[in-house]
Order: sequence, then structure tokens, then C-alpha cells
Amino acid sequence: MRIVMFYHSIISDWNHGNAHFLRGIVTELLGRGHQVEVYEPKEGWSLTNLLREQGEIAIRQFRRMYPLLDSKQYVAERLNLDQIFEGADLVIVHEWNDHEVVRKIGEHRKRNGYYHLLFHDTHHRSVTDYDSMNAYDLSGYDGVLAYGTKIRDIYLKSGWTKRGWVWHEAADIQVFQPHSPMDYAGDVVWIGNWGDDERSEEICEFFVEPVKRLKLKGMVYGVRYPEKALKLLEKAGIEYGGWLPNFDVPKVFNRYRLTMHIPRRPYASALPGIPTIRPFEALACGIPLISAPWSDCDRLFTAGEDLLYAEDGFHMERQMKAVLDQPLKTEQMVNHGLKTIRERHTCSHRVDELLRICTELGMDTSLPRNRKIGGKG
Repeated sequence: MRIVMFYHSIISDWNHGNAHFLRGIVTELLGRGHQVEVYEPKEGWSLTNLLREQGEIAIRQFRRMYPLLDSKQYVAERLNLDQIFEGADLVIVHEWNDHEVVRKIGEHRKRNGYYHLLFHDTHHRSVTDYDSMNAYDLSGYDGVLAYGTKIRDIYLKSGWTKRGWVWHEAADIQVFQPHSPMDYAGDVVWIGNWGDDERSEEICEFFVEPVKRLKLKGMVYGVRYPEKALKLLEKAGIEYGGWLPNFDVPKVFNRYRLTMHIPRRPYASALPGIPTIRPFEALACGIPLISAPWSDCDRLFTAGEDLLYAEDGFHMERQMKAVLDQPLKTEQMVNHGLKTIRERHTCSHRVDELLRICTELGMDTSLPRNRKIGGKG
């Protein structure tokens, strides 16, 4: 197939977790012989912040890691959709796009029925910013890919779409895989952004305080940490490493004895069944994982066999101690988690799911024909 994707960014993962999944999906599609083009807004928020903080070296690192991946930057007012969609079979538009861009693409689809059009939601705004999501005009779209059953059901119940499919994120196991054993740099690492009011309290309860009480050697990577957060980490004896390219995460996981997942509050309280992408990536790397509470109602993992859960900060402390003190049991859990990812939750599995959805829509999912697609926005 010839596939066009409108996303916030494939180049930058600065406070932009969707880039992780997008890179894996595009890599998988290209590897199967499909043609894919990704469009992202010129001077998008994530890329602008990455360049401001890290400079051009971050872009060069991305290109070395993903030589086959790239994007075409567009200015919304200058989009030539006739040229961009020429010969397209499938167009996917992510929900981080501007409302007007989403509307324009939908109107183009109404006038030109030769391709199918899907909207992709990987965020919590359907419950935290309902009015904004309600303002999207999806009348020209064939349906919605939602990364959780709860979000899909919100779209259907709200009348935003007539068709919706659950399309969870997953691990790109070409990048996220266990590395050869090496000396540990510390006991526990957490990789995540501060999250403002969405999980600042949870970071303290489930990470900072247990590490402090157990006197463990801890490390944090992420962005948007205010001065008060940095002082909190310093007081607890936890190092802060700043931004970490996502493709370097497996090497970091390999140097620590455990990690944890701390979901943002909307996922823990209002959107059950959505772990976001970090647990998939951690389990794929073979590092023991302990998670703060979230409801796995979509049955992605098996508690106690793939990962451990902690009900509160003191329970997290006990779970950390158990992982560190019981290496054989921990190894069994790691192996089970790795098996679960490889059997159910890779980007290859998600591409299979996407192609089944395309078939359901009546599409021909065979490899590209000799038609040209593209153009600059």
C-alpha cells in the first residue's frame, strides 16, 4: 500500500511519546515493502524544544539510528492535498494535529474517495479536554484508531465516529531488546517526564520516597523538571540525567537492576486499560518492572508474572526489595514479560492489526503499485 501519515513528529521524541510507536510502525511497514510518507508541521512544538535544548546533534543522532525514516515538514496554510494524496491508499491523521488541518483532510476525503482515512488517538484529551476533542470534524473519516477500549468507546458514544478500533501501542523490538550483561551503574532507573500536575505527587510517592528509604542508587531521565523537582531528587540522592534519546533507553535499562512505570493521573483514574508505551519497551528490554496502579482491563499483561504492581509508596518499597533480594524469581518474571511482548505486543503485531482493519474496510493491502505519491506541503 501507499500510506500517508500526518503526525506531530517522527523526528523528535522530546516530551513526545507517540514518536516511539510511530517510528516502529513506519519501520515495520517499510520493511514489508509498503511505501510510507510522514508529514509533520514545520516548527512543531516537540522539535522546536528539542533543537532549543539539544541542538542539531539530536537530529543527526536520529538520522544515524533511523536512516530510512524521515518526514516532510508542512505549513498548514500551504498544504496541497491533491498533490500529497495522489495515489494514496491509506491516510492516517494523528490527534495532535491542528483542528483545521484535520478538517481540511476530511473534506478532501469527501471529495476524493480513492483512499481511506483514519484518525489516530493516543492521548487522554478525550476525558481531560473533551470540548477540544469534540471540536474535531471527523465526518470525512472512515473511523478511529484508539489506543484503548475506553477511548474508542468515548468516540462511539459521543458520536465523533461511527467506527472505531482498539490499536494499542507496542514495542519496536528491533530497538528495544535485552543487551549483553554489564556492570550495573545503579539500582533503579526511572525514565519519564515530570508531568506537571498530572503525576508529580505520584513520582514522589512511588519513586523518590521508596528509593530514599531503601537507600538505593537511583537515576532519572526526562524533561520539564522544574527547579523544585531537581532539588527534591538531589535531596533524595537521586541523579538526574536530563533528556535521553528514546533509542538509547535499552542501553540505560541494561545498567540498572529495575525500573518502574508511573502513569499520569488520567490513565490511572479515568482511562483504564491504557499503560502508554513505556511498559511495553521496558519488558522488551528484559528489565524487572514495577508499576504504580492502573487498571489493565484490556488484559495486556499478567500481574505477578510479567510485572509487579504497587498499591502505594510503601508497597512499592516492599516490591523493590523483593525484586532486588530474589534474583531467581525476578529472572522468571523478566523472561515471562519478554515472552509476552514477543508473542503479543510488538510493532509487527500492530501492523498486522492495522492491515486487518484495512481489509475490513475493503482495502487492497498488497504492496504498492507503480504510482507516484508525494509532494511538498
